[in-house]
Amino acid sequence: MSEAAFKSGFVSIIGMPNAGKSTLYNALLGEKLAIVNSKAQTTRHRIFGIKNGPGHQIVFSDTPGILRQTSYGMHERMMKFVKESVDDSDVLVLLIDINGKDFSEEIQEKFERSKAKKIVVLNKIDKVHQQKLEEKLVWLKKTFIGDVYLAISAQEKFQIDVLEKYLVDFLPEHPAYYPEDQLTDKTERFFVNEIIRNNVLKLYDEEVPYSVEIVTLLFKEEPKIIRLSCEIIVERDSQKPIIIGKKGQSIKKLGIESRKELELFFQKQVYMELFVKVREDWRNNKKMLDQFGYESE
Repeated sequence: MSEAAFKSGFVSIIGMPNAGKSTLYNALLGEKLAIVNSKAQTTRHRIFGIKNGPGHQIVFSDTPGILRQTSYGMHERMMKFVKESVDDSDVLVLLIDINGKDFSEEIQEKFERSKAKKIVVLNKIDKVHQQKLEEKLVWLKKTFIGDVYLAISAQEKFQIDVLEKYLVDFLPEHPAYYPEDQLTDKTERFFVNEIIRNNVLKLYDEEVPYSVEIVTLLFKEEPKIIRLSCEIIVERDSQKPIIIGKKGQSIKKLGIESRKELELFFQKQVYMELFVKVREDWRNNKKMLDQFGYESE
């Protein structure tokens, strides 16, 4: 009797902003790679997370939420990441928030046009009564054409094991795409940037967090400590004093909170310097977008 062939493939999670994509991505991986925040547009990049199991490898892809309108060049680049994910997926997971706003017709079009295996997932079912859940499942099956329909709670990890079983079943036969010990395609600097940016989202209000980008200029790992030097990029001169705060209190708090998370992430002591730089209208500057990782090609 011959051994079962190895299976490997790309699984992308798409949906509206705040559907819980990053929470699901982390739950499936068993690692906190994607930042999770209640504010919309938390995820800006496509992040590969690699999970190996008996006879298979899943390459998960977390993607930005699909926007109805793109106000900046950055948004257009973000939507390009979504398109790439849909186009090259072997399995496509459409995540719907059971209490969320109306889905975008563009999501339905992208989903149904894909040649991938399709799983329609209703999330946050721990937030509703059984009757609403049943009604929403009926609506889901009428609205979206999929191979499987599933109700989960990514936050509570309910039915995550069932979803993963379907994902493995749908994987094509293929050798592993990545070495067994590789967890992601992103660098350490990328995760430093994301952890600091997530704390900007938590600590600052209104438009300021969305105008911020983080750039790690120095990442020096020593036996007992990691030394970091990071720039907080803002769009306007008026935003710089907001980030710094009165007598530097705001940026100090940002540094403390970020360092705690970074030390947990890297399991090592972290020393970090933060600086604020103004790069006017960077979200529409093609050269800067390329520099910050929003590749155009």
